[in-house]
Amino acid sequence: MKKFWIAVVGAVLAFGPAMLAQDVVTGVKDVGKDIDKGAKKTAKGTEKAADATKDAAKGTAKDTTKVADKTAGTTKDAAKGTAKGTKKAADKTADATKDAAKKTADAVK
Repeated sequence: MKKFWIAVVGAVLAFGPAMLAQDVVTGVKDVGKDIDKGAKKTAKGTEKAADATKDAAKGTAKDTTKVADKTAGTTKDAAKGTAKGTKKAADKTADATKDAAKKTADAVK
């Protein structure tokens, strides 16, 4: 019986570390799987953020175009108003210059 127990203890000492090492390898594989899952979740999150940024950029571009169009229309209207005012002022100046020239011609006679 003593030989039997010696054989059992010997087998445990011989194969025990190998069995424990298998658990370590399995644990490392599990950590690798967890890291892979985390990386996939991060990639999905990054993709969603990129899509949201792209959509925001499209919205900004669209709104910027609308504002630019409104600004162009307002500037065009303002330019027309300025041109009208300038023409009226030029006409008044021309009339005043003609009147002054007539008065000067009359005074010289």
